[in-house]
Amino acid sequence: MSQNHSPAYYDALIRRYFDACNAADHGALMACFTPDAVHYFPAGLPEVPWRGADTISRKWIWCVETLGSQWTIERILISHDKPEAMIEWTHWKNKDGTALRGAEWYIFKDGKIQEIRAYYASPADKTTQINELVDFDYTGRGYHLRSA
Repeated sequence: MSQNHSPAYYDALIRRYFDACNAADHGALMACFTPDAVHYFPAGLPEVPWRGADTISRKWIWCVETLGSQWTIERILISHDKPEAMIEWTHWKNKDGTALRGAEWYIFKDGKIQEIRAYYASPADKTTQINELVDFDYTGRGYHLRSA
């Protein structure tokens, strides 16, 4: 693996990142990213993409404080020969009782997250309590059905 980081290292980094998001911990979030990191999102969200570790960190803290956001990791796949990964997640917006499911592609540099590309399972439909794939067996496949 390039940069002498194992798949287990990147798995742990992603989990630390999600823990830092859920805790709204600015310092812990900053420690996960390269200074020039970029977080890309689908169209329809304001002020995207988020550029820079500080911006990414502050935006997630805003989501926790304003939306009651919490995130769960559903699946992680780490490349065995490149510094990249793919995950599935659920974003719980606890203050309005909704959730959004999606996936992200991660690119790492120097042992930190350099880029995240977010893909939503469906458009963010305000009339749906949990935005997710239609007729996908989330329960049967062991996905979280509520916020932790």
